[in-house]
Amino acid sequence: MVKKIVKDEFFLKQKSEPATKADQQVAIDLLDTLKANEAGCVGLAANMIGVKKCVIAVNMGFMNVAMFNPVIVSRKGEYEAEEGCLSLTGTRKCTRYEEIELEYFDINWKKQCHKFSGWVAEIIQHEVDHCNGIII
Repeated sequence: MVKKIVKDEFFLKQKSEPATKADQQVAIDLLDTLKANEAGCVGLAANMIGVKKCVIAVNMGFMNVAMFNPVIVSRKGEYEAEEGCLSLTGTRKCTRYEEIELEYFDINWKKQCHKFSGWVAEIIQHEVDHCNGIII
């Protein structure tokens, strides 16, 4: 179901709780909301739709992917980026990394560990920050 985007910074700055298998609907709602906002959005975190759970949805270029409890386990190649966010007005500068290694549970609740680089890595870092209550 497509959800309304939360813009309350106080809510967004709260750290999300770990997701469980019972949060499957949160991932589906995130994917639906991402698809509905694809003209101006490439990623979402559950708190952006009002759910304080550690679930993100990311546009991989060829498809949107949901990830439960994503944790960045390594980073390489620091750079300065300027990003926007559906929950915020305008763009803001932030530090990102060119390459990351990410552990997460996929939509079937299988543990995954993958390396990402470039634009997809930047999107993931932005959404993981949301899970940790960090906004740009």
